[in-house]
Amino acid sequence: MYENLILARGRLDCFPTPDAAFDMLQFGLRLGARPRNCVTTTPRPVPLIRRLLADPRTVVSRARTHDNAAHLAPDFLDQVVGRYAGTRLGRQELDGELIADRDDALWNRAALEAGRVAAAPDLGRIVVAVDPPAASGARSDACGIVAAGRAGGHAYVLADASLARATPQAWAGTALALYHRLQADALVVEVNQGGEMAAAVLGQCDPAVPVTRVHATRGKYLRAEPVSLLYARGLVHHVGAFPALEDELCDFGPDGLSGGASPDRLDALVWALTHLMLGPQAEPRIRRL
Repeated sequence: MYENLILARGRLDCFPTPDAAFDMLQFGLRLGARPRNCVTTTPRPVPLIRRLLADPRTVVSRARTHDNAAHLAPDFLDQVVGRYAGTRLGRQELDGELIADRDDALWNRAALEAGRVAAAPDLGRIVVAVDPPAASGARSDACGIVAAGRAGGHAYVLADASLARATPQAWAGTALALYHRLQADALVVEVNQGGEMAAAVLGQCDPAVPVTRVHATRGKYLRAEPVSLLYARGLVHHVGAFPALEDELCDFGPDGLSGGASPDRLDALVWALTHLMLGPQAEPRIRRL
């Protein structure tokens, strides 16, 4: 057993001067063979929390609000969890995740949150963009599948149906199902690496679906920059929350993702929004009477 233990409660991350408060706690740990702090908090990305998590001596225990759902008020679960699930604040406060922006990323979470909406207006055009993997198998990249629509000069991200390590038949079926569910106008498919095969697979699965082939002539960062500027201007809105996609956006810098993985969801998003907002626009059509 520990001979000297200090329990710090009440959101250490929200103290006016958290570093100073934590430093003062250390002066109370003068006795015993193994003095310890026990801190309960949510992982807001302040410097102190990052420092503690990076310390190899820190033992971390996490719990999600969902783990305690049986003891919480139904109205809380319906209103608070229902509203914030998947958002940056919800992932931090409800799921105990440390959500930090990368300093040189093209996107930031504040802009994503500012543009988030609960529902899209009537859309004049909808596309499903597919960034296919160059190969299939256990070590293949994910297949990015993102749907977006346009209305009144604004774009609305509708779905992220990306699949990891899926067969061509699986991701083609997912993309086509999303196309039909949203009554989309076209599938936009990158055809640089394995894309011609992807377009052929989609055509075989459903020959009636129009497939727009797009070729990448510039690097991912250069293609993503104009799309990130649309977000900065408040012209792109996420309809709901897409945690995996938003993590990629906020971790994508000049050298790609921090871990070196392929930004497949981001690629699909860039193709969808480039087609809708930056490329030649098709004639508008009436989607509802």
